[in-house]
Amino acid sequence: MKLEAKNLDFGYREHHVGRGVSLSVEAGQVLCLLGPNGSGKTTLFKTLLGLLPAQGGQALLDGADLATLPRGEVARRVSYVPQVHAAFFPFTVREVVLMGRAAHLGLFSSPSRKDRDIAQAALERLRLAALADSVYTRISGGERQLTLVARALAQDARIIVMDEPTANLDFGNQSRVMDHVRALANSGIGVLLSTHDPDQAFLCADGVAMLRAGRVAWSGSPAQAITTESLRDTYGVEVAVVRVRLPGGEERSVCIPRRPATL
Repeated sequence: MKLEAKNLDFGYREHHVGRGVSLSVEAGQVLCLLGPNGSGKTTLFKTLLGLLPAQGGQALLDGADLATLPRGEVARRVSYVPQVHAAFFPFTVREVVLMGRAAHLGLFSSPSRKDRDIAQAALERLRLAALADSVYTRISGGERQLTLVARALAQDARIIVMDEPTANLDFGNQSRVMDHVRALANSGIGVLLSTHDPDQAFLCADGVAMLRAGRVAWSGSPAQAITTESLRDTYGVEVAVVRVRLPGGEERSVCIPRRPATL
């Protein structure tokens, strides 16, 4: 399974956002999209999900143009975890996760026992089973985000697109979400995610694409793409990328902003 942008132009009617973007993510990989606010990350994701038509180039799913595929087929193969999910009804966590099975149901069908078992398995995988009967709007932000990941898992897609999955989460919940992202890839699921934190790419990503003004300015492995030069070019700040040794001997790269001489 492969989700790909090939020389893709994207945006809205009479408003171009990005041009000439090429990137791809396959099952079992994590591709991290970095870029400042307004660089086009969410619009790119919507185009790769088939929610917006490509303005040029192609958005491809296993080599087939998304524009030629039925929406139901795309939904069964690619799932989406949004940056913000506004819930107005008191659905339980179990019911929210079960909504992920909608792509596999007929128009007037009800979830089967198999659908409920798949949803339960997703809850257990994300360690949410104890919250299954809790009201979704009353659990913590981190628990809600993991619930959306569980919903995407219940959809049984081989590619998951996550738009800033750690936005507005505390440090502990950010770490838990990143752990689950890496675990998903290790189980054979492809993950395309966006973040504002390059350290998260070092933590879980196989590849990085850095978007600036609607174009991929830097790409490669985290070590290749995330450098002092690329961060300065993308974000306009001075950042040192250094290697640190963790307890136990593991080494990891981290990004440390340089303190300006004057403010």
